[in-house]
Amino acid sequence: MKRWLLPLLMILLFSAQSGAENTVYLTSLSWPPYSDPQMAEQGASVAVARAAFAAMGYTLVVDFYPWRRAVYLAKDQDSKYSGYFPEYYSESIAKEFIFSAEMGSGPLGFVQPAAKPVVWSELTDLKSYRIGVVQDYVNTAGFDSMVATGQLKVSEVIGDKNNIQKAAFGRIDLAVIDKNVLEYSVKTDPDLIRLKDKVSFNHRLLEDKKLFICFKKNQQAIADIFNEGLKKIDAEKIQADYLAGLK
Repeated sequence: MKRWLLPLLMILLFSAQSGAENTVYLTSLSWPPYSDPQMAEQGASVAVARAAFAAMGYTLVVDFYPWRRAVYLAKDQDSKYSGYFPEYYSESIAKEFIFSAEMGSGPLGFVQPAAKPVVWSELTDLKSYRIGVVQDYVNTAGFDSMVATGQLKVSEVIGDKNNIQKAAFGRIDLAVIDKNVLEYSVKTDPDLIRLKDKVSFNHRLLEDKKLFICFKKNQQAIADIFNEGLKKIDAEKIQADYLAGLK
């Protein structure tokens, strides 16, 4: 019995080690329909990331946290995580992380009270409005610059849901949000379904934002693997099909 037990244990140990070596850990947040632990495939962005890694023979494991903690854990050099996602590009973030190739995109704009739509063409037109933002989120370079210099008046909340509620009750004039996030939220969140007719998405986009994975600076090899995997799949179609399936 001992003669075959030892080789079997060695095979199992080798298999476990190989599996661990081909497993990538990333952090994310609950930001449906792009990422959420309760959604099919854990969201559209996770579906894309998982497909890209799978194309290279890697397994992706995503752990979900509040946004600030997700970024912190991805930054921690002693953690098991190689990075976090989905993220918008930012020069300040690029100083600390390696941005992947583009893995998707989303229409970023404003939610507003349906009864009081805002008409604007330039960011300077928004100086007199009360604008909601989500704490620690990247928006657009121009918008964030005007916030930093005090040219735009903003109030921070911990999540998009709070801003949707504030817009519905007229406590703010606008709030930065992804259109897909808004539409999914008012369709599925019990607290927001009843507010669906009280809010609308502003007619003008801030930007069609590209989505990325942010890898630690010492995870270039994993970033390269992911980028190569993206070339082997149709990321745009995976995201589009996923979002279409929610409607």
